[in-house]
Amino acid sequence: MKIAPSILSADFAALGEAVARVEAGGADQLHVDVMDGRFVPNITIGPPVIESIRKRTRLPLDVHLMIVEPERYIETFVRAGADLLTVHAEACPHLNRTLNQIKEAGAKAGVALNPSTPPAAIEWVLDDLDLILVMSVNPGFGGQSFISSSIAKVRQIKTLVGARPIDISVDGGVNRDKAGPLAQAGATILVAGSAVFGAQDPGQAVTHLRNASESSK
Repeated sequence: MKIAPSILSADFAALGEAVARVEAGGADQLHVDVMDGRFVPNITIGPPVIESIRKRTRLPLDVHLMIVEPERYIETFVRAGADLLTVHAEACPHLNRTLNQIKEAGAKAGVALNPSTPPAAIEWVLDDLDLILVMSVNPGFGGQSFISSSIAKVRQIKTLVGARPIDISVDGGVNRDKAGPLAQAGATILVAGSAVFGAQDPGQAVTHLRNASESSK
């Protein structure tokens, strides 16, 4: 199981320190939420912050674009340091084209699904994917409660993926109690914000999440 702390829940006044603590704690990658106030009802960060994070860590940056018209900004985010770009199926009328654009820019390609979006929405682009991100809350704000039907959705996506080398990531309300059931369902990456950066020791929280997921196997 890979653990991807979500910096949305970190203290932005001490972001470099927060990144260093979870990297030292064994985090596998960092999850960076980009919101535009249009696709979701919130505004977060842009390429300059990603450039700054890139200078402070060797961890892969999974940049989650919760924005309309993501195809307009792909090259900009890759230049800023994104190793993987995840776009929303709901925001991409030409999803295949957008995924190919990400790969041509030199990054891995992911697709996120909102809670009400069925796995069938990505059935015909599976061979273009490196990651599927299951939103287990309605996107826009951190600290929301986990939507329990997400576990069954992960299980369904795992069956759909089959033997393809595609990571299945889950984002939203993920904590130690959810780690085991998600691992059993087929998740390979847990994105956690409040459960990590809300802990007294974020690095130790990374270890606890991983242990909780692995103890269920």
